[in-house]
Amino acid sequence: MRFAAIAALLLSLSFPAEAAAATPYSKAGMRVDGTICVDAATGTVLSEEKADFPGHPASVTKLMTTLLVLEDIRADQTTLRSRVKVTKAAADIGGSQIWLAPGESFTVDEMLYALLLKSANDVAVALAIDRAGSVPAFVVRMNRRAAELGMTRTRFVTPNGLTYGKGPHDTTTARDVAKLSVALCRFPEALKYTGTKQYILRRPGKPLELLNHNHLLDSFPGCDGLKTGWTVAAHASIVTTAKDKDIRVIAVVLGCQSPAGAKAEQRLRDSLAADLMAQGLAKLKKLEAEKALQLAQTPARKAPVKAKKDEGFWDWLVDLFSF
Repeated sequence: MRFAAIAALLLSLSFPAEAAAATPYSKAGMRVDGTICVDAATGTVLSEEKADFPGHPASVTKLMTTLLVLEDIRADQTTLRSRVKVTKAAADIGGSQIWLAPGESFTVDEMLYALLLKSANDVAVALAIDRAGSVPAFVVRMNRRAAELGMTRTRFVTPNGLTYGKGPHDTTTARDVAKLSVALCRFPEALKYTGTKQYILRRPGKPLELLNHNHLLDSFPGCDGLKTGWTVAAHASIVTTAKDKDIRVIAVVLGCQSPAGAKAEQRLRDSLAADLMAQGLAKLKKLEAEKALQLAQTPARKAPVKAKKDEGFWDWLVDLFSF
């Protein structure tokens, strides 16, 4: 018995690397397609695991729809006050929605709140048709923009991430989603939407309360976005961001799966994203502190002393009249 105990102790001391290699989600009995945390300002990777493994983003796809709409606004091709008319194709989409009716119209501003808080699939289709004339044409734009951002392992088939069964499905990786999110965070108005916890959509007859699905807005200091996602085919994903003074990180958890079901997947997904952001912010703070210390320890360079003009002549003159 004593020999077995000693052997077990030696075994634990002999393999510290293997113990350290256990991931937060493996302890919880869940599987994740990939994770990554990056510096929002530069895209520098702070941590990653299986970041290039393909998965399905579900409603995280709506971040690309948002980016294209905001870029169109910046290019003066539309405005936040422009009205978007609802078509039958948008009204019939299904899934998470605000139950748009054909013929209704809302401003782009109102639709972005509904898209990012309620994760409204019908709104995503309405915006896609408004911006490109049809959903297929908008999806072409999505994939073209993804290529421009270096999202080499991404293929969109919808403007909202709503897919069924064997697909086809929107496909991406944690690294590609991080690239998209870095681009989106350059729009302050994007964070205005994703950081809003509640919004009242004024519609004829009855106002509709929109509540943000991102629970980290309440539990993680400085969190102001970005988007959650879940479908049967894709499982649970999240892109989240938080700011601490002048630094900001973006964390991506793609395809979180749990044997305990959807609610467990979403809770574990959120917990992992919070851990990634906390570790990322701590790492950035440490790097900033090291840079400041290095700068403080660098000796200041003295400016070279400039010789006085005609100094030799005056020395000669002083010597001439010295007795």
